[in-house]
Amino acid sequence: MSVRPARPLLALICAVSLSACSSSDPTPPTTPPAYGGPWEVIPELGEWVDPGAFEACPAQTSHAACIAPETLVMPADCDGGSLSGLERQGAIYRAELRYESQMAPDRVQAFPGNGGFQFDAAGQPVSVMGNGAHSTSVTDGRFIISSRAPASYGVHERYTFIGCHAQGSRSLTGCVHWCRGGTLRYSGSFRAERMTWREGEPESANLQLLSESFVNMDTPADVYVTHGHAYVVSINRRRLHGGLVVFDVSNPAMPVQRAVVRFPNDEYWNGVWAKDNALYVASGDSGVLVFDLSNPAQPAFIRSHPGNGRIDVHTVFVEGNRLYAMSPSHKQTLIFDVTEPLEPRLLTNFTYPRSKGYPHDAFAYEGRLYVNHLDDGFLIAGLEGETPELLGQYTYPHIFSHANAVGTFNGRTVAFEGGETMGSHVRVLDVTDPANIVKIGEYKLRGLTSVHNMLLVGTRLYVAYYHEGVRVLDVSNPAQPREIAHYNTFRESDPGRGDKLTEGAIGIRVPGDGRIYVVDTSRGLLIFNEP
Repeated sequence: MSVRPARPLLALICAVSLSACSSSDPTPPTTPPAYGGPWEVIPELGEWVDPGAFEACPAQTSHAACIAPETLVMPADCDGGSLSGLERQGAIYRAELRYESQMAPDRVQAFPGNGGFQFDAAGQPVSVMGNGAHSTSVTDGRFIISSRAPASYGVHERYTFIGCHAQGSRSLTGCVHWCRGGTLRYSGSFRAERMTWREGEPESANLQLLSESFVNMDTPADVYVTHGHAYVVSINRRRLHGGLVVFDVSNPAMPVQRAVVRFPNDEYWNGVWAKDNALYVASGDSGVLVFDLSNPAQPAFIRSHPGNGRIDVHTVFVEGNRLYAMSPSHKQTLIFDVTEPLEPRLLTNFTYPRSKGYPHDAFAYEGRLYVNHLDDGFLIAGLEGETPELLGQYTYPHIFSHANAVGTFNGRTVAFEGGETMGSHVRVLDVTDPANIVKIGEYKLRGLTSVHNMLLVGTRLYVAYYHEGVRVLDVSNPAQPREIAHYNTFRESDPGRGDKLTEGAIGIRVPGDGRIYVVDTSRGLLIFNEP
């Protein structure tokens, strides 16, 4: 299926800084604030803050925008000459879209979108918003690129970008139009940046790449490591084959592929976990697939659960003798007893009664279930009774709650939460009182990228940050996450790279063997030494 205004107070700047505060900087107060915790509460601005229009874009007709984009009118003050120095050869750009909707004659409502476009080695557009390029003109002071109009749920859609001003060789602003069914649905403006590594940042810092193993599937999505093997699952995002690839990682410098598992008409395998000799795979078609790992190199399929073939599962998580499986279509978190790991037994489920979204990921910790429920927010449920009961909820503007990790710091329960949308980042929440969740810190990089997954191990938070690669944070003071290592996995030249938000480091595991196992959507399985 990505900026931020400066904080007005130095103490808040320190709290969200990407590096440690010096001894002269303010420190968190020792007197607990009103909410009852040891850290300051900081403002919640959401994933996106309206920056205002990037360009003054003229009105367009549906015919020009949707049928003949090459005839679109350029803004009057466009500087076509500034675009001539824009880097295009092999470049991938991510774009922040600011659409405008006319709510009333005197009122315009702005809302965000994310997009992208890609050029081939000759500098010609090949992809726009993940689809083929069409009706392009990027010469003679003009920059107009338009996507082909594939059918989405039976309705044709087309996106068109008009470049207007370049800010250096790797960024530009302009106008954007979105057509659906041959009708201009929304117009607005955009800013775009080339997705090279962050300015001045090296490929790596304090992380040593031990090996890289290509995964011969469609799009690798997740990994679990146990019994000396790495189990990598893939989805069929590009309509190729998804499934499971098994690597022997007893020598992390030279992984050996041992098995490939695929099922016909069941190829969206997005999540994976294990308990003892049982491997659990989240299938978009068959629920939870259970494999026997008695022979770790050759997983043996046992059965699917719940077994009726009419449920999808997107992610799985095991804590103790409980398996949690998140189902998008049923909007439920299914809870299984796995006391007998190869014989999961469905116990109950957690269902949010006013659901707009669905449970994407979940984490169980000390009798509570922490669920990322996309548009509904970050939910906390109690696990004491037969049926989980909602205890609290945290929301923010432009929410798409996606992943979390929870631990105890200073005697308080702290959650690290992230979305999957433009500008999503790691937010730090004091969740000791689920009815009074407050934000105490954050860690964010470029506003055009997105977090995907995160793992908390002791006082280190490991983040798979899509285009930003792998990030390792010291969270011993959770209000001040401090980056201590990184590796930029994203390279434009990697085979299969596209212009979508969901490119780069997507899955991560730290099993305690001194290694970090990362899945990249193009490069496959990457193994690092822990810093």
